[in-house]
Amino acid sequence: AMRRLVFGLGAAQVLLTGCAIAVVASLFDNTRAVTIVLGASFALSSTAIVMQLLVEKRRLGTETGRISFAILLFQDLAVLPILFLVAALAAEGSGSPVVAFAWAIGQAVIAIAVIYTIGQLAIRPLFRLVGSAASREMFLALVLLVIIGTAFATEQVGLSMALGAFLAGLMLAETEYRHEIEVDIEPFKGLLLGLFFVSVGMAIDVTQIAMRPFWLLGSVVGLFAIKGAIIYLLARFFGAPRSVAAEAALLLGQGGEFAFIVVGLALTLHLMPEPTVQFMLIVASLTMVATPLVAHLARRVARWIEASEGGGKLDADIPVDITNHIVIAGYGRVGRMLGSILDAQEISHIGLDINTNLVANFRAQGASVYYGDASRPELLRKFEVADAGALVVTIDNPHATERVVAAARRHWPDLAIYARARDVEHAKRLIELGATHVTPEAIEASLQLGETVLIGAGFPEDAARHMIEIRRQEEHIAVESGRAPAPDSEQP
Repeated sequence: AMRRLVFGLGAAQVLLTGCAIAVVASLFDNTRAVTIVLGASFALSSTAIVMQLLVEKRRLGTETGRISFAILLFQDLAVLPILFLVAALAAEGSGSPVVAFAWAIGQAVIAIAVIYTIGQLAIRPLFRLVGSAASREMFLALVLLVIIGTAFATEQVGLSMALGAFLAGLMLAETEYRHEIEVDIEPFKGLLLGLFFVSVGMAIDVTQIAMRPFWLLGSVVGLFAIKGAIIYLLARFFGAPRSVAAEAALLLGQGGEFAFIVVGLALTLHLMPEPTVQFMLIVASLTMVATPLVAHLARRVARWIEASEGGGKLDADIPVDITNHIVIAGYGRVGRMLGSILDAQEISHIGLDINTNLVANFRAQGASVYYGDASRPELLRKFEVADAGALVVTIDNPHATERVVAAARRHWPDLAIYARARDVEHAKRLIELGATHVTPEAIEASLQLGETVLIGAGFPEDAARHMIEIRRQEEHIAVESGRAPAPDSEQP
């Protein structure tokens, strides 16, 4: 659904920004290889920082979030060709860089095909063997072995370890073990990202800051200015409002974590002198440190532009042409908790509520929450509910919940509708009105309390969770079949 933004806006941003930065770098008597490497690496922004800011501020579902995500996604895709380009420049000699790049790509494709084929043949039998031992430690050890082994193999054939890690991710993601792997590897993400930045920081010569403070400050401001101007113009060309284009431009103006990898690789391959590497790493670091403050400024600028255009209405930044998003009707305690869960998983969503104070507070924080009565089909249609992944009704008022479910089912027969019910009887009425799935809050609270009590009474945690899950399934089946569950049903 976002292919136009990803491959149109994202590709244009990387190409134009890379060329502009390369031109600026050439003015300082850098070699052709250095200018190309700097242009390619500093065209990329920080996915780790920007995505975290969007999730924390609940901005991922807004038009600003979608544009930023599209650009960051293409930048991530562009990393591999950039790594190939650096390797080609190192092996260029006196030949043509185009021929060297094509030769590097050809070698890489062959190496990748061999490694990927061997991995596909070996991974499933290995995981099946280790999985039969039912040992989480052995399972995690095998995951790390595959990742590190693939990275080492790519390095041995002249490619980067980053490419090997990428290949390992592809191979693991295509297996039936991917969800367990994702859960097991999650604790390592923050730890390794922190270790990465610490190691980069230790490699930076901080005396350079004292020696050239004005040049560093000018480079930081210049990078934000060049990237920001190009992103703003491209976003406007692709139809974004001025406020959205300005916010996205400032948000993506920094250098990214891949600049450390690309510049470090260029240093290893003797493409770039040590002083230039130190200077550019400090510039990238300073822009990333400044990003949270710049993001705050970007939001204020966007609001100022909206106000100056008379666009301060609550629907000023409703996303357009979105699909598979989640519409949350009712953004109170339950709705905002669901919203934070969706934000953490980077799933686009839109909140609706009739509490003006609540909506104003969340919008002041940058969240994609709007004022409106979700029982009105014309309002739901404005938020593209026909193309939504689901409508979730978390309204505290039982009668209002019934009106929303009935209206949505009448106009969109195939829409998945999830609803919060007050009790079992309310849940049955919602099922009759067309809700796809209903969760009675009284039952769910009782089940969670029951699990806590069982564990506190000395039951093993796994056994307690298993018993409660069985009871939860019984309750859901009973609600959706329209009968009451037996209060004295036996538990194993």
